[in-house]
Amino acid sequence: MPVKLNKNIILTGFSFTGKSSVAELAASRLGWKRVDLDLEIVRASGKTIPEIFAMDGEEAFRARESRVLSKTCKEEEQVIATGGGVVLSEKNRRLMKRSGMVICLEARPETIYHRLLDEAGNSSSPEVRPLLTGRDPLAKITALKHSRQAFYDEAHKTIRTDGLDVRAVTEKVIKAWNTWSGNN
Repeated sequence: MPVKLNKNIILTGFSFTGKSSVAELAASRLGWKRVDLDLEIVRASGKTIPEIFAMDGEEAFRARESRVLSKTCKEEEQVIATGGGVVLSEKNRRLMKRSGMVICLEARPETIYHRLLDEAGNSSSPEVRPLLTGRDPLAKITALKHSRQAFYDEAHKTIRTDGLDVRAVTEKVIKAWNTWSGNN
């Protein structure tokens, strides 16, 4: 009996690389379901992510993240936008690889920083990223991204998002999926 290939696209990468936006557009184009892990965690807990970090701590957040990922990966034909730190768990990385094609959306720290500033300037209530608060967010982005890079590099495919809009990145994601799954 052949091994069943789970049909999911799982988007990983640092904050502000476009995971949520690309997941929404790619899911629409493929006729699949979009799942945003961070939104699912918020919905299930009744708390925002900054509230979870402040009240329960990062470890509790990561445990919730792993539970939501495990539940999500049981289904197919989904484009899943993960949180930037989901890759910290080896169990999560193995689960994602078994559940579909893992695509890392990659951007330079400066690009991420400018996107963070753009979101803050274009929103009346921008979501605070708990691990990016404080002085010198660019230095924090650079250090945190560097500490996670080896885990991001485990993805089946990496797509650079610097200088690209959501549509262009989505096209690259769908092309990668079609090649990987033999649908080209």
